[in-house]
Amino acid sequence: MALLSGDGWLFLLRWFHFLAGITWIGLLYYFNFVQTPFFATAEAPVRTGMLSGGLVSRALWWFRWGAMLTFITGWLIIFHKIGQFGLAGFFNQSYGWAIFFGGMLGSLMWFNVWFVIWPAQQVVMASATQVAKGGQAIPEAAARGQRGGFASRTNTLLSIPMLFFMGAASHLPMLVRTTRAGKVGALILLLIVLAAAEYNAMVGTAGAGKKMLSTLKGTFWGGFVLTAILYIGLELLLH
Repeated sequence: MALLSGDGWLFLLRWFHFLAGITWIGLLYYFNFVQTPFFATAEAPVRTGMLSGGLVSRALWWFRWGAMLTFITGWLIIFHKIGQFGLAGFFNQSYGWAIFFGGMLGSLMWFNVWFVIWPAQQVVMASATQVAKGGQAIPEAAARGQRGGFASRTNTLLSIPMLFFMGAASHLPMLVRTTRAGKVGALILLLIVLAAAEYNAMVGTAGAGKKMLSTLKGTFWGGFVLTAILYIGLELLLH
């Protein structure tokens, strides 16, 4: 059977990567496009009921484990390609750079899910459960929820260039320059973007970056601008 061949196992790995990624990003968009705007206008008892009644916790289970499976299968695919072409060969082709950029953006998003958003939501849900039982809210819940919200909006912003580069790997070839300076420059560009995005998510509660993330329109525009910066920068550095 073809599925039992080496190419078949690689196809199955990609298939699970797609399934997990759709689950993860679909729920990311649900939280940001549907739940968060709804919570902004819903009455407090409604929000408390959703947070303490199991709906949000179930969605977060699929959300975080979708992220985990996407992360694991994605890096297995990248390591397979590196093993196939060698490290130098991998970074001497358009596919390698595009999939690496997409993988690094996705990895930062995975980090935010597991180490920022999920811990924050655990506190928020625990606080809502206490309130539903007649107790007091956890004092830090509001601040943790706000920080988790910034991280979630950051992931929404990053998902736009991440999906662009995942698609570009096989469908938008780029000429690749093999000079060391060009490759180092591309890596520096990527690291600056990742650091700036995470800093904006994790530090402070005001400023231009926070204002941008406060609306879906601003988040979308930020994602498209970031995509253009990364793509144009990569084209200039690797040509």
